[in-house]
Amino acid sequence: MKRTLLTLALLATSFAIAVHAQLGDLSAPHAPKSYIAYTALPQAIPAGTRATLKLRFRVFPGYHVNSHTPTQNYLIPTALTLAPAPGVKPGEPAYPAGQPYSFSFDPKTKLSVYAGDFLVKLPIIAAPGDHAIKASLRYQACNNASCFPPRNLDITIPFTAK
Repeated sequence: MKRTLLTLALLATSFAIAVHAQLGDLSAPHAPKSYIAYTALPQAIPAGTRATLKLRFRVFPGYHVNSHTPTQNYLIPTALTLAPAPGVKPGEPAYPAGQPYSFSFDPKTKLSVYAGDFLVKLPIIAAPGDHAIKASLRYQACNNASCFPPRNLDITIPFTAK
């Protein structure tokens, strides 16, 4: 009887190892490459005067990201960093207000998050011509069970100043 139980235990362990080798660890969350998409729409602004570019982002279904002003100090805010671009003088990005969010296990604690579509406005003064600003959106995504390490989404912001 002991030998039969030992044999069954060894067979079950061997089977589990074979399945793990074939499928990977099914308990580990499989994170997508990105949790946010950016839509680069061509925009035209007046040259040489203050104007505003609209940057459209979409958080993928099932996820949310901390807003630019998270409610807890330890949470990582969503923030846009711009690379220098010739003929372009950007101002500080204007972020939308976050949406209140709470987990079912702690309904009293409200977090400030972005979910679905959100718009960042970028004030800018640009010389006449076609421009493309390189930027990076740093964010921390979460789902209803856990938060993931911060990520950067590299984007290009195309626009024309006339």
